[in-house]
Amino acid sequence: MPTLQAQFESRCLSSLVKVFADEELQAAASHAASALQGEIYSFQVAYRSQAQLPFSLGVTSTLQDGIRLRSVQLVPAEFPNYPNHDEGVLRDTPGLYPDLLVPVPDSGTLTAIPKQWRSIWVTMEVGRDAQPGSHAATITFVDTAGETLASETFTLTVLPAALPEQKLLHTEWFHSDSLAVYYGAEVFSERYWEIVESYVQTATAYGCNMLLTPIFTPPLDTEVGGERPTVQLVEVWKNGESYTFGFERLKRWVEMGNRNGVKVFELSHLFTQWGAKHAPKIMATIDGWTQRIFGWETDAAGEVYLGFLAQFLPELVGFLKQNDLLNRTYYHISDEPVVEHLTSYSSASRWVRQFMENVPSLDALSNISFYEQGLVQTPVVANNHIEPFLERGVEPLWTYYCCAQYEAVSNRFLCMPSARNRILGLQLYKYNIAGFLHWGYNFWFSQYAKIPIDPYRNTDAHYAFPAGDPFVVYPSQEGTPLVSLRLEVFREALQDLRALELLGTLIGREQTIALMEEDAAEPITFASYPRDEAWLLACRERINAAIGQAVASGVRAEH
Repeated sequence: MPTLQAQFESRCLSSLVKVFADEELQAAASHAASALQGEIYSFQVAYRSQAQLPFSLGVTSTLQDGIRLRSVQLVPAEFPNYPNHDEGVLRDTPGLYPDLLVPVPDSGTLTAIPKQWRSIWVTMEVGRDAQPGSHAATITFVDTAGETLASETFTLTVLPAALPEQKLLHTEWFHSDSLAVYYGAEVFSERYWEIVESYVQTATAYGCNMLLTPIFTPPLDTEVGGERPTVQLVEVWKNGESYTFGFERLKRWVEMGNRNGVKVFELSHLFTQWGAKHAPKIMATIDGWTQRIFGWETDAAGEVYLGFLAQFLPELVGFLKQNDLLNRTYYHISDEPVVEHLTSYSSASRWVRQFMENVPSLDALSNISFYEQGLVQTPVVANNHIEPFLERGVEPLWTYYCCAQYEAVSNRFLCMPSARNRILGLQLYKYNIAGFLHWGYNFWFSQYAKIPIDPYRNTDAHYAFPAGDPFVVYPSQEGTPLVSLRLEVFREALQDLRALELLGTLIGREQTIALMEEDAAEPITFASYPRDEAWLLACRERINAAIGQAVASGVRAEH
């Protein structure tokens, strides 16, 4: 009978490979790369057993400091994509897809399942003071007797240059009601605050430096006539036609964000989604009883709600001034208005604008009329509708994608190759994009927030959106998040952007873009770009090499 060692195989891979359990591994081996100081670098080690029965195995690394081992777990995707998707997918069949990253236990014990490729996600955290030069990590698989089954060595060459701080503003919409519902934590209880802070810590660690802040319960993806759990931070007391406001919870939220690296706060939408026709759900205390005073039944343009805003917004601006937040805040009017909503959006925008002083507005939209009429200071444009804004030279310009951006452009559904996720960093640099928004950090509801879902069983908001669109983190039992492979790759895209920004200060922006596009069949746009993961990895190595050469020749970065 063959030994376990003879029946066990492994392969070192880049982070851009998705290892499926039910198909032959075609990806080429990858054993070396370079990185900048302050970067977080990831690679994978895939493994497969040909034994007849599952067996336990251990996994260890020669490096102990700054290295993490996580098992890439499979998650279900019942609705992988729309039927008319493009060719830029790995597969479109329902099944199990690699995505969830689970820490390898301290014991290092895993299970080898016969004839299934699985992988270990290896993360090397390169300190900002890391010694330049080669750093090798050997990942070793052993059986229960401690005998080596296989080992793979990856060498990371650290360059004598540090990754600059992230300038891009980035928000993944943070759904604190999902956290409260999933964990059964009463909103604003101490347990709730602990869970929220844990998820904020992870968000900022992955480049989310902007935090959706629910001054009122966000009117996002909510069924008309329905409501989401109340997470309203601003307390309201109503006495006749007069209102008073309490900002203690909002202050605690801001302090929590400040502790964890949040740079900018985005205030939740002041009007309902898809047209700004109604008020968001707002709770108030009247004669000692808390009740809903505004919602779907409230006309957004009616005197009652506009009168409320006329009292609330100056108080809000006062709070922002007192807490030195005027230059660290954006506000929303209504999400994703289209041209037929121009009148209602215009009315809402112009009313609010008069109270908000220099605080800019920020909204996801695709029609340039809203910007041209001065209704939104910072347009966040879908990456498949961004060309007119680029031609117009709009600044600052943000972009986003969601379920509708499934043809040609970058996105990160479970069924898409990781290179389609990571290419965004290059696009953001070339087009000088100021911010990126995504709606689903942790949306663990069905569409329109009708019912909560189990994110370990349902990755498509109950067959509403392509699998992977609604969230990028999974809930652990401890009240902390487990991240996805997709979020790790997205952080790599943000690091690519920062590396390009560094190179631009060394050799100039025009030369940096030319180097970036080297060997590409045509200039990179949001819809046209190399689809090959090998090209993308080589591109990053070119960038690193140019940084290293510039630093070695004594060129100093411009500030």
